Amino acid sequence: MEKPEIILIGGGGHCLSCIEVIESMSEFQIAGIIDSKSKIGDEILGYKIIGCDDDLRILRNKYDYALISIGQMESVTIRKKLFNLLKELGYILPVIMASTAYVSRNSVIGEGSIVMHQSIVNSLSRIGKNCIINTRALIEHGTIVGDFCHISTNAVLNGNVSVGDECFIGSNTTFANGLSVVSDVFIGANSLITKNIKFPGVYIGSPAKKKIE
Repeated sequence: MEKPEIILIGGGGHCLSCIEVIESMSEFQIAGIIDSKSKIGDEILGYKIIGCDDDLRILRNKYDYALISIGQMESVTIRKKLFNLLKELGYILPVIMASTAYVSRNSVIGEGSIVMHQSIVNSLSRIGKNCIINTRALIEHGTIVGDFCHISTNAVLNGNVSVGDECFIGSNTTFANGLSVVSDVFIGANSLITKNIKFPGVYIGSPAKKKIE
């Protein structure tokens, strides 16, 4: 059976990883990539850039599926804006899971989210929509991750942690069991979270503390 085609929105570094995750699956065939108008016709890992954001409405007549392949670091704004646009245009945003990831059948993952290679999402965890669960991240049992979050490489969210919407959790960050984090929080790499985070902002360190602006 022919695999359905999917277009990727964004041709930067995160796109490279998304391509290899999709290639590891058996569900989709990559039809092309959306990037800036000046790059149309260029190739990324053998896949052509077939249009820019302005073409998404027309391309919807040909393609049903899309994945946002722009990364999320300092701001969620671009990914959130694209997600809302794609939904408005009627695209289907599937959940993408690498063949090497382990995702419990008793977990729930929201539309448009991607689980990268060697990540683990354990039993009764819930991941929101349009999230990135990056390479080797661990989402332990009963943990909740809100919408529009990026859980970076090797981050460890131990059991029954709760992370709000629009959060960035840096690489190698570790959460103790049962902690909660409000929405709109940025946690720097290599941080250790030992207490609930009750206020939005930037947190760094071991143990992590709020950065003074």
